[in-house]
Amino acid sequence: MTDYAIGDIQGCYERLRDVLAKVDFSPSRDRLWVAGDLINRGPASLETLRYIESLGDAAVVVLGNHDLHLLAVALGGHSPKRKDTLHDILDAPDHDRLIHWLRQQYLCVHDEKRNLVMAHAGLPHIWSVDQAVACAREVEAVIRGDQAQDYFSQMYGNQPERWCDTLTGMDRWRAITNYFTRMRFIAEDGSLELATKESADNAPPGFAPWFTYPRQDDVKVIFGHWAALEGNTGSDRFIGLDTGCVWGGALTLMNLDSGELIHCDCA
Repeated sequence: MTDYAIGDIQGCYERLRDVLAKVDFSPSRDRLWVAGDLINRGPASLETLRYIESLGDAAVVVLGNHDLHLLAVALGGHSPKRKDTLHDILDAPDHDRLIHWLRQQYLCVHDEKRNLVMAHAGLPHIWSVDQAVACAREVEAVIRGDQAQDYFSQMYGNQPERWCDTLTGMDRWRAITNYFTRMRFIAEDGSLELATKESADNAPPGFAPWFTYPRQDDVKVIFGHWAALEGNTGSDRFIGLDTGCVWGGALTLMNLDSGELIHCDCA
């Protein structure tokens, strides 16, 4: 069995099948780790979602901001944005099943054997791995439970900008969500700057890319979300797999054991 991780697919279904064909991926023997943003902006969100869902236990999925946006539209009363490509999912006859499946996915996955964490936006330096996993499980329970509608109706927002253990309720859940799915630039005290989406060299004053801060452990982190990085973090520990497929870049697949990167041109 081979485990592969893949960056932001964002509805680029044909490119997904192309890159999997390069490694002769088979769900009967292999697993696919998906670093979030399965859908949206690309041409085939419904086909992508159906395919990943069909993999069953052969898929390990963390939610990205676009995946949560679909749930916020479906469950939280929000309207699709102008550039969204979600209508095929929302109008699909199997819509309810797909939405239910998406709600069962993770915000953070920790592979202890590989000493590896996968989260869509990354792992902030202010959290240990155990703390991050606990925070993820807390919000995952909300998304899967009876409070999901209230959560999604209030999910959006940049406040609170900094984590504090004493946060409660929606402020706590929103902060956790933002660290896992929207983080790029962060301050030493853990404050998030969520407006800037440019490359790592364009950090606002007082902020730096989250992966440049020292950690107290040696865990490896797989993430997506930050296409402007083009996969370059300057570190073997922090592996960015969003290489901008939906923007005409590439879709990147990584062999989790060998570290080999397999690319599919999306131009």
